[in-house]
Amino acid sequence: MISTADVYHVVAATVPLYFAMILAYISVRWWKLFTPDQCAGINKFVAKFSIPLLSFQVISSINPYKMNLKLIFADFLQKLLALLVLTALAKISSRGRLNWIITGLSLSTLPNTLILGLPLLRAMYGAEAEPLLSQIVGLQSLIWYNLLLFLFELNATKEATVAPSSETTGDQEALQESQYKEGGEVHSRTTRKVKAMLVLLTVGKKLMSNPNFYATMVALIWASIHFRWGVKLPDIVDKSIVILSTGGLGMAMFSLGLFMALRPSIISCGIRMAVVAMAMKFIVGPALMAVASFAVRLEGTVLKVAIVQAALPQGIVPFVFAKEYNVHPDTLSTGVIFGMLIAMPIALAYYSLLAL
Repeated sequence: MISTADVYHVVAATVPLYFAMILAYISVRWWKLFTPDQCAGINKFVAKFSIPLLSFQVISSINPYKMNLKLIFADFLQKLLALLVLTALAKISSRGRLNWIITGLSLSTLPNTLILGLPLLRAMYGAEAEPLLSQIVGLQSLIWYNLLLFLFELNATKEATVAPSSETTGDQEALQESQYKEGGEVHSRTTRKVKAMLVLLTVGKKLMSNPNFYATMVALIWASIHFRWGVKLPDIVDKSIVILSTGGLGMAMFSLGLFMALRPSIISCGIRMAVVAMAMKFIVGPALMAVASFAVRLEGTVLKVAIVQAALPQGIVPFVFAKEYNVHPDTLSTGVIFGMLIAMPIALAYYSLLAL
């Protein structure tokens, strides 16, 4: 049974995030302390420094040799199902197809497990829930945020109209030589293949230059070393990482507040889209996780943790990325703001249903 003290711990974890958001909102809307360019610079700092270091801290603290494989498979299957459903729905419309797949994936499958999840699920299911949730957080940082970045880069590259850089010009010329030897349908297919290869080459280079990609890869390597041989980071390195990563989520919420202040309305995506976002987060996400969990035969506390964590509000990190790449940040900001407000009663509702 969840006690009053447990509820207080959840509220105590949430209120500081809203404090950072409200302070940022007031700083722009009332005090005029930041210009739009400065707001964009703050979001870039969060995306390029705070989040990568936070990802390193999260992943490096998880033992890769003691993972619940069924939970990992369920989490992977949930994301795969979401991608299939979103792709099928996106085919109905020919506009902004990849944009909406990215947004839908963020809303339905990437919950805010780090701040709200730990105290809430610990109160619901005891100490057994903590390592399970930590594994989901680690996988989210290691795999799914990098996949999200890949999709963002793919979307940006496909819409780009600038001439190819000097780095890819040589590759392009070499690939295009074969086009002139073919004709008709073969020529058309070759052209499409060349374009696809050039797009993937560009996206791959951009992703590999992203600080978050390097941070997660290094974190995985370090976690493997640390939990295998017990080696620890030097205090100087550890504290250097902690001092920037600790404020990562707070800075992300600050960036969200700045974004809200620059919009004419708090619900900048509109009431209808806000309702759709809440439905994606609190109905579609848990439903897909339930299907995935039953498919891999999760049972007991693991099953309950998997479903309840999927009903947590949308994470703040996808908003930061969406703002950086300008892909529906208004919808994702609404998902964060209102999702956190109604997270507690919805999580309790799922907790009660699973207890029947």
